[in-house]
Amino acid sequence: MSRAAAVPLLLAVALAGCGRGQQAQNGPARPAASAAPAVNASGVTPMAQRVAVLGVLNKRNGIVKNVALHPGQSARWKDMIVSLRACETTAPWEQEKLTGAFVQVDVEGADQRWRRVFSGWLYKESPSLNVVEHAVYDVSPKSCEMTYPAGPAAPAAPVTSSNRSSAPKSGGAAVARTAPSADAPAATPPPSAADNKAT
Repeated sequence: MSRAAAVPLLLAVALAGCGRGQQAQNGPARPAASAAPAVNASGVTPMAQRVAVLGVLNKRNGIVKNVALHPGQSARWKDMIVSLRACETTAPWEQEKLTGAFVQVDVEGADQRWRRVFSGWLYKESPSLNVVEHAVYDVSPKSCEMTYPAGPAAPAAPVTSSNRSSAPKSGGAAVARTAPSADAPAATPPPSAADNKAT
């Protein structure tokens, strides 16, 4: 694809994404309750049908508000807008469990201009990996509701082995080792270096 053809395509995609975020700016979005998220042919919940719960902390008064958003939705509190772009959880068969959300945070300044203070992935299990650096607000993901297809079977339990070998002992007949009896003469210790020089 030529560069001239790619620019209008990217512009159209960007403009289409801008309109979706304006739906829920006047209050927290509440997605319709469903028994289970829809699943596409591959078994994974499509991004648009996932639901993430984000916790928003106001550091001034210590109040935490939880908001449930679909990717593409936003929620506004006074001078802050939180937008969810994506959420993801690791598959059940993965060893490390992570719940992440791609979040954008915009804050209105004293000059009535909106500024983006954060854009990136936040992780529930590793809050220090990426943080919203703002004096008043903090955002953290609580959950991401999605499904995966049935994964690979769990690995079989390891086979336990005993320490005994079934191989025959080397050196012919086995030699029985017995402890020395109490009336047997004690073995003489090896000569010391001083004894060797004396002789």
